[in-house]
Amino acid sequence: MDYRCSGTIANCVTRNRQTNSVVSDFEGALLHRKNAFSYFMLVAFEASGILRFALLLLSWPVYAVLYYFISEAAGLRVLIFVALVGLRVSEIESAGRAVLPKFYMEDLNCETWRVFSSFGRRVVVTSSPRVMVESFLKRHVQAEEVIGTEIEVNRFGRATGFVKVPGVLLGLHKRFAVKALFGDATPTVGLGREIPVERSFMALCQESYVVPANQRKDTTDDVLPKPPPVIFHDGRLVRRPTPLSALLILIYIPLGMFLAIFRILAGFLLPIWAIHHTSPYLGGKIIVNGEQPQASSRSNAGRPGVLYVCTHRTLLDPVILSIILKRRIPAVTYSISRLSELLSPIPTVRLTRQRERDAANIRSLLQRGDLVVCPEGTTCREPFLLRFSSLFAELSDQIVPVAMDYRVSLFYGSTARGWKGMDPFFFFMNPRPEYRVTFLKQIPHRLTCSAGKSPHEVANYVQRLLARTLGFECTGLTRREKYSILAGNDGTVSSSSSRWLGLFTHRAQN
Repeated sequence: MDYRCSGTIANCVTRNRQTNSVVSDFEGALLHRKNAFSYFMLVAFEASGILRFALLLLSWPVYAVLYYFISEAAGLRVLIFVALVGLRVSEIESAGRAVLPKFYMEDLNCETWRVFSSFGRRVVVTSSPRVMVESFLKRHVQAEEVIGTEIEVNRFGRATGFVKVPGVLLGLHKRFAVKALFGDATPTVGLGREIPVERSFMALCQESYVVPANQRKDTTDDVLPKPPPVIFHDGRLVRRPTPLSALLILIYIPLGMFLAIFRILAGFLLPIWAIHHTSPYLGGKIIVNGEQPQASSRSNAGRPGVLYVCTHRTLLDPVILSIILKRRIPAVTYSISRLSELLSPIPTVRLTRQRERDAANIRSLLQRGDLVVCPEGTTCREPFLLRFSSLFAELSDQIVPVAMDYRVSLFYGSTARGWKGMDPFFFFMNPRPEYRVTFLKQIPHRLTCSAGKSPHEVANYVQRLLARTLGFECTGLTRREKYSILAGNDGTVSSSSSRWLGLFTHRAQN
C-alpha cells in the first residue's frame, strides 16, 4: 500500500465519521505521556504492597537504560516482570479498574480523544498489558476494542512475569495485530505519536495523523470536550509516583506511620474540647465557616436533638464535627472496621440497612441528644455528591446541613478494596491534612416533612444545598454503584458501560 501521512491531528476532519473506523496508539497519543513506568508503580503498590513498590523502584535504572538506549521492548519486559510476577490476574484487573483510571484521565490528551470519539468503530493499540488498560479504555474512553500486550498466566491464575507471543506490542507487532483484527478491511484513520513508517500500524490506514511529540497538557485542555469524569476510584496514593516522588514516599512512610500513631493516640487520650486547639501543633488544619449551632437543651422535655447531615468524604467526618463543637456527638455508620470503632473518640452506632429497624434506632438516639448522619452512605473522593438516602428526613425536623471537604497530599484516607481499619492511619500519615467545614443554617420548618414535604424532596433539597456550598455536582449514584465498580461486590453493574457513566449527570428532582 502506498502510504502517505495526512498531517498532524489538527488536520483530521471529525464530521460525519460515524461509519468510519479509527485506530489510535494509547501511550503518546491518547495519553500525553509515552513512558508507562509510573502506572506500573501504581499497580505494584496497590496490588502487591510497599515491598514490590520498592523493588520496582530499584529496577528503574535498569529499565531506563534498556528503554531509552537499547530496546523499548526490553525495558517494558523488565517492568512487566518485576511489577506483575506472582500477582493474581484478578488483582491486576482490579487495579486497572479501580486505581489507574484516575491517573490515566489526568494524563488524557483531550484533543486526541475529541478526534477518536467522533468515529463509529474505535480501536486502541497499546504496548502495556491489556489487562491493565482495558477497563479504562472501554469504560471511560469508549473504545470498542483494545489490542495490547498479553501476559502469560499459570494454572493458578497468577502472572508469570513473561509475555505471550509475539511479545511486547511495538512496531511491526502492532501492525500485524491491527491487520489480524481488520482482516481485508482497511482502517479509515490512524492516530499516533511519531511519523509513521513501513513498520507502523498507521501505514495500514487510509488516513494517518500524527500527535506532535511536543504537544503537552496545557490550558487548552480545559476548553476541549472531555469524556465522562472518573467519579469513583480507589488506591492510597494521591499523586502519580515518578521515580523521584516514589523514593520520597519510601523515605517518608516510616516517619508518616509514627506521625499517624502519635496523632491518633493524641485524639484518643485528649479531652474532646482540647483537640481543636492542639491540632495545629500536630500538623493538622481545620478551617471552619458559618455559625456553629449550640448544643440541644436537655430542659426541653421530649424535644429531640439536632440532626447534623454531613457530606461524606472520609471516615473522620463525624469526628471532625465533634472536635469543632467540642462535644462527643454520636454518629451512625453502615460499615466501619472494629479497629476504627475501638480508636474512635466518639460513640458510633452501626445501622443494619433494614429501614424500619434503623429508623427506630435513629429516633431513639435523637431522643437522647444530637446525632450525626452521612446520608450518602459511603465516601466519594471527587467533587460529586452521591444520592442522599431520605431516611433522615423522616425522623427529624431539626436538620442542620454541614458541608465537609478535605485535602491531603500523599495518601487517601478511604478505601473500597483494602482494609478499612487502615483508613485513619493513612489519613494521618499525610504531612499536613486539612479539613474544611461549613455550617449552614437549620432547614426552615416549611421545607421539612412536618410541613408536608416528602422525604425525597427534603433529601434532594439538602443534597443540592450542600453541593452548591462546596461547588460539587449532584448525582444519582449510590453506594451500590461505587462498590460494584471498585470492588466487584454488593451488586453488579450493567454490561452497558454507559449505564453508570450517564448517572453522573442526573440531577435530584425538584
